[in-house]
Amino acid sequence: MSEQNKIEPTLEQRRIIYQARRGLKELDVFIDPYVRQRFLTASEEEQVTFAKLLTFEDPDLLDFFMNQQTPDDAKIAELINIMKQLVLA
Repeated sequence: MSEQNKIEPTLEQRRIIYQARRGLKELDVFIDPYVRQRFLTASEEEQVTFAKLLTFEDPDLLDFFMNQQTPDDAKIAELINIMKQLVLA
């Protein structure tokens, strides 16, 4: 059992995890592994960045993940790279 499975999410973390369910398979490929493997053990700053990432519309997120656009926020761009690496690992 991974360490993340032992952590009980806070109410705010549960809300963010719920928001992460996008319903677009192309996005779920990147978002689901991050939520399962890293979100609960990520730093508070990274969790805030992830919550901010989820405020973008699906077409914008898809453009970010497919390298069609780069987010203006460097922290979001860095998080997207982390999320891509989880998929490639």
